[in-house]
Amino acid sequence: MSILQTPPPAKLVCSIFSQQERLISRVADVLSSAYGTIDFESPVMPFDQTSYYEPEFGDSLKRIFMSFTEMVFQDALPEIKHATNKLEQKFSKEGKRQVNIDPGILTAERLVLATGKNYSHRIYLGRGVYADLTFIYRKGSFRPLPWTYPDYVSREVIEFWNNVRKSYLKGFREARALHNPMAEGVSNNPT
Repeated sequence: MSILQTPPPAKLVCSIFSQQERLISRVADVLSSAYGTIDFESPVMPFDQTSYYEPEFGDSLKRIFMSFTEMVFQDALPEIKHATNKLEQKFSKEGKRQVNIDPGILTAERLVLATGKNYSHRIYLGRGVYADLTFIYRKGSFRPLPWTYPDYVSREVIEFWNNVRKSYLKGFREARALHNPMAEGVSNNPT
């Protein structure tokens, strides 16, 4: 029998894309007000690996990835996805979204994104939200999976998430040491 335990907290992360860089920045500010300081933010990059969103958003989309200093409980992902969906609706015009926000959680082992779309590899979390396992950490780096979105598999994007993971591990170790000074230097997380 396995002993059920509360998992460690996760690092909250987001992807934001839109045609308008100014709107991306505005949404990042709103998210920061809700979830705390942004500690990593990617450069603005083209979001051009798919035409799936063009009917709603048009072309020439731009994207950023970001993470927050404050950690969250892993089971908060459905609640966060509902909050980001409301934010998307707030910035909609004439029934079309102007911005897309994909929240997720990063741990030592994985990067998981929240989605409302079911698929064979996605696990239902509740309240209409599925967990999309995007990366697993193996052999010193995050590794894409057969279903990982094409815009996540570039060397630059993987390096960004590896750096976020390093920050997560550092914050996790510092929090453990603060709560248990004898545990400093001891970690159950894979590195």
